[in-house]
Amino acid sequence: MLDIGLLRERFQQRYGIHPSAIVRAPGRVNLIGEHTDYNDGFVFPVAIDRATYIAARSRSDQIVRVVSSDLNEEDAFSIDHIERSKRPWHNYVRGVVMALRAAGHPLTGADLLIASDVPRGAGLSSSAALEVAVGYAFQTLNHLNILGEELALLAQGAENTFVGVQCGIMDQLIAVFGRADHALLIDCRDLSYRPVPLPSSVAVVVCDSHIPRTLAASAYNQRRQECNAAVQLLQQWHPGIRALRDVSEDQFAAHSDALPEPVRSRARHVVSENRRTLQGAAALERGDVAAFGRLMNESHASLRDDYQVSLPDIDLLASTAQRLAGCYGSRLTGAGFGGCTVSLVERSEVETFSRDLVQAYRHATGRTATIYVCRASDGVGRAVDNAGPQG
Repeated sequence: MLDIGLLRERFQQRYGIHPSAIVRAPGRVNLIGEHTDYNDGFVFPVAIDRATYIAARSRSDQIVRVVSSDLNEEDAFSIDHIERSKRPWHNYVRGVVMALRAAGHPLTGADLLIASDVPRGAGLSSSAALEVAVGYAFQTLNHLNILGEELALLAQGAENTFVGVQCGIMDQLIAVFGRADHALLIDCRDLSYRPVPLPSSVAVVVCDSHIPRTLAASAYNQRRQECNAAVQLLQQWHPGIRALRDVSEDQFAAHSDALPEPVRSRARHVVSENRRTLQGAAALERGDVAAFGRLMNESHASLRDDYQVSLPDIDLLASTAQRLAGCYGSRLTGAGFGGCTVSLVERSEVETFSRDLVQAYRHATGRTATIYVCRASDGVGRAVDNAGPQG
């Protein structure tokens, strides 16, 4: 957790006055259910105890000034005239402000200072954490009544239309609705969700490969197009389907030969991943961590072979973890093309597991991986330090 008092001091040093509010929105790690969200499917993420924090104060004009404490960079723009910037992080802020205005919410300008301990480019959704934190900061400053679902959708819309990444809704939803010590089974079609408690004997261990990936420059959008192509082809036999979420494994098997590659493989992953996600949530609800772990391993194989979003070094991390004592399951998490793996590990084995995994990775690749032992945390809200709530 970042030092909230230090964040307040930095804001005062930059703007000459203390912030009136400090908010936080968490990153996330998805336990299972990858690339299913934009197919109207099911996902099973946890919000993690790493977050993006924004210290904020209203202005009397329409100017928004932003300081990134981590990057030591600044931005400024007018709410009445928002244009795309050449600096990617600018567009996450600008896009959310534009989305709020487009939705009819009255806004005044603001001074913002941003700091985060969510690793960027690691697949832990630093972008959604930033988007949701920006939205919540403006909601707080302007006393807006925005429901959680609307906040998540506004943030997703900003990333889709302003940033240019066709992400699904999972990252923004878990940043809003995360619950401490629980994962959320989210239905990405109707945005309903069910909290599932995580066994206290098990730790969520994230391993950052330090292989960076940029979603907008990757094959992410291409995968989405391939899924849409599969739906259009399958509608010849099942005109009622709207997304791959509507396709059963039996229906897919009956017509898979009519789908060209790689569309067939992409669809096979999504259809089977939805089944694995529902089975996984049910397994954890009955306390069967071993069954959940097996489904995680199957998920990684599908992401590697059918969806083709893994890399050899990520496969190495997952397969090594799967063989280590105390590990129930391990898989790529996030969009892929680098980033992180997630493993469920017996708490008593976490220290040995982490050491052995990092050593094996360094020996095989020459690179150093970083381990994050994560605790499931609450979603967006006011940040609190020893002085109590801000605002």
